[in-house]
Amino acid sequence: MMSSGFTRLQADHCCYFKWFENFYMILLLYVDDILVGGSSMKKIVNLKAKLTEEFSMKNLGPMKKILGMRINREKRGC
Repeated sequence: MMSSGFTRLQADHCCYFKWFENFYMILLLYVDDILVGGSSMKKIVNLKAKLTEEFSMKNLGPMKKILGMRINREKRGC
C-alpha cells in the first residue's frame, strides 16, 4: 500500500490513508479482509481494480460485516 502512496497510521498498522487535493481514501487491512472508504467513489473503484490486478481477490460488494462487527449503512437525518 505504501508503494501506492498510502501512509500507514502509526496508532494502527492495519490502517492506511491517502490524501489528495480534494478527497481522501482510507484502507483497513486485516489478514484477508480489506475495507476501502473515501470521498471519491471513482478513486475507490480505480484502487480496487488496481488491487485486483496485483492480488487474487473478490469484490463482495458493500460491506455488511468485518471482524465480527455488522455495518449499518442506513442514513438517518438529524
